[in-house]
Amino acid sequence: MKSDERRRAVVAAAIKCFAEKGFYGTTTHEIAELVGISQPYLYRLYSNKEALFVAAVDHVSVVMADTLVSHSRDMRDGGGAFDNVRRAYATLVADRTILRFLMQANCAVGETLVGEAVRRCYAKQVDIVRQMLGNDDAVRRWFGAGMLDNVVAVLGLEDIDEPWARILSAREGGFPVS
Repeated sequence: MKSDERRRAVVAAAIKCFAEKGFYGTTTHEIAELVGISQPYLYRLYSNKEALFVAAVDHVSVVMADTLVSHSRDMRDGGGAFDNVRRAYATLVADRTILRFLMQANCAVGETLVGEAVRRCYAKQVDIVRQMLGNDDAVRRWFGAGMLDNVVAVLGLEDIDEPWARILSAREGGFPVS
């Protein structure tokens, strides 16, 4: 396997491991083991865990951008731009590993390089969504709706038959109107 392929395999494994245990709970040994390489070899590819986490954030940022852009091409088929961009995001986070990784990345922004990578990722997504939706208010609404979608997905609220869960997941039968 060439070093570029190995790097991609390491980043894919890192995303999976970080999604489960976060930056602080994941060891480079676990990532190396998942890829089937030695920990010293992992350090030849990435100088430390923070550099690997940044590579994972950068990779997910590209995946997000590609997903949003590819769905924007489908927007000519009709439907509102806001709903189309939300559907694009829903497609992306249907992969719970990516969703959990993004949430873990937000928790690790106290690490200098991770914080910079996460802010770059947000900046890229804001730019893309703004191009699609055309104004700042729509961008803020999209991000707010996306954050709620994240909570609904991670907590599995679609499967919980409680009024509060139905409200957050926009299903019928929330709290009775008094």
